[in-house]
Amino acid sequence: MSVHQIVIDVPEKVLLAEKTDKNAFAQELPILAAVKLYELRRLSSGRAAELAGMSRVEFLLALKRYKVFPFASELDDLEAIHA
Repeated sequence: MSVHQIVIDVPEKVLLAEKTDKNAFAQELPILAAVKLYELRRLSSGRAAELAGMSRVEFLLALKRYKVFPFASELDDLEAIHA
């Protein structure tokens, strides 16, 4: 599996606002990106978990911390069937 590294510039003021250091922020950023891409339905839970660097189960459990319901798309599909 090929892996690509992406470098982003983070202003010091962002780290201060987040009350974190660059290492902690760098660790959380892939998780935040994965959660948001999953929430927007741009990634499946499996692919989002891969991006976050965790198992699918760990990722689904972590969604609670970000106030994202883990099965929103499945519920929408069920609601559409019964509508």
